[in-house]
Amino acid sequence: MRTTTILISTLLTGLLLASCVRDLDRMPTNDVTGTKVFATEEGTREAFAKVYGAWALTEGDVAGIDDGFTGFTRAFFNLQELPTDEAKCAWNDEAVNGLSDGTWDATTGFVAGAYYRSIIQIKYANEFLANVDSSPLKPEEKELMKAEARFVRAFQYWVLMDLYGDVPFITEQDPTGKAAPKKIARKELYDYIVSELRAVEPLLKPAGQQVYGRAGQAAAQALLARVYLNAEVYTGTGHYAEAAEYAEKVIAGGGHKLHPRYKDLFGADNHKFTDEIILAVPADGQNAQSWSGATFFVCASYNKDMLDKLKEKKLLDGIGTNGQWGGNRATPTFAKLFTPEDSRNLLLKATDTIEKLNDFNQGVYVYKYTNVTSDGKPGSHPDYCDMDFPLFRLAEMYLIYAECAARGAADKGKGLDYLNQIRSRAGIAPAGSLELSQIIDERGRELYWEGHRRTDLIRFGLFTSGSYLWEWKGGKASGAAMTADRLLYPIPASDALTNPNLRPQSK
Repeated sequence: MRTTTILISTLLTGLLLASCVRDLDRMPTNDVTGTKVFATEEGTREAFAKVYGAWALTEGDVAGIDDGFTGFTRAFFNLQELPTDEAKCAWNDEAVNGLSDGTWDATTGFVAGAYYRSIIQIKYANEFLANVDSSPLKPEEKELMKAEARFVRAFQYWVLMDLYGDVPFITEQDPTGKAAPKKIARKELYDYIVSELRAVEPLLKPAGQQVYGRAGQAAAQALLARVYLNAEVYTGTGHYAEAAEYAEKVIAGGGHKLHPRYKDLFGADNHKFTDEIILAVPADGQNAQSWSGATFFVCASYNKDMLDKLKEKKLLDGIGTNGQWGGNRATPTFAKLFTPEDSRNLLLKATDTIEKLNDFNQGVYVYKYTNVTSDGKPGSHPDYCDMDFPLFRLAEMYLIYAECAARGAADKGKGLDYLNQIRSRAGIAPAGSLELSQIIDERGRELYWEGHRRTDLIRFGLFTSGSYLWEWKGGKASGAAMTADRLLYPIPASDALTNPNLRPQSK
């Protein structure tokens, strides 16, 4: 049995904590108290599995919101991709309303779903950290688990900082009770995240020694590189040299290398390709069934007409699942980044424009994600998919270093070499120089639909400006500039009303 299945299976019977996520610091209100859970080794490991499992499963742990809105990878994708050139959704419902055309508000379903998913995973991490010292586990195992829980918490605080700005903040050190969580400013949260990641980095397992699906040193280094890369957006002060330093730590660490075949990284057996995948959110069609993760990414990408066209052109034999929801596709503007010989060009143009957002057959089909293994076999279940969602890949580290070099904060020769290693894997000609305009385009080609695009466009000053337009940007079919308030999502109305500590966040 694959390691990820063992971990995920544990989650299904794991610790269920309180579901009212607005009270971040509450102890559980059911009869499974921290004292009982952490009194045994088995209970402690189940609580630890829940810290990780909140990435993959929902289990009704966010009160008052449909589970389909709160799965992490689905919600994160929608907020990071739908407002950009990389993705547009054909569905017209409250969950995605306003995301594809930049007109979202505090009532849009996934604005709340992503927020509360991050909050609940932070809560599980806090609960674990507050109680694990009382566990009978061996000290060395407890210390490793604590470092990993702190990493997971830092990751979700990064998500909140990136998407929402100023947010509620609490750790295991805060007293339990009904007090509303305090607010932390974006810059202060940035300092906290950096401090936490630097503290846990040496406590985690070195590259190549960690169990699949759990964070090691390379994951902490990769997140630090990503946070530092966006420091100027978060704090007003750039830290590109530090971003390059931590990207280079991952690259030089020896635990990872570029996988030779790009398409393998997004199929049903991508858990095998830890040569490039540093950390992923596991999925398992048999033992961890969800409409949020792998199943969403695959099923929402296809309908029957699209699949028939792919088969006719011999681009794809099948997708390994019965689901064909016809939800997400890319814009024609984004498709212009690719040349035909690029192996990452997993796109099929349907139309040259998108006149109707709610027509899946307008725009550009994307067949990046499938529930098919690298040797062509379907996944383990006909309705739920096995593909793991990569949170960090080595290719991103190459591109971070190259960008920092283009900004004058790292070695340009090395940065150009890293950029060209990415291009070589894709089967396209090497770049002769290192320019920022190349970097943003290369990031689009390499990392599309992996939850990077909104953050990247903001860092390059392209997300709201009129200098780069795509279909339905700013609410217009031909594209238009957006106002500066679109740089952050609003705190969900339910939290803004109930927590007096939350005030309008900084931009």
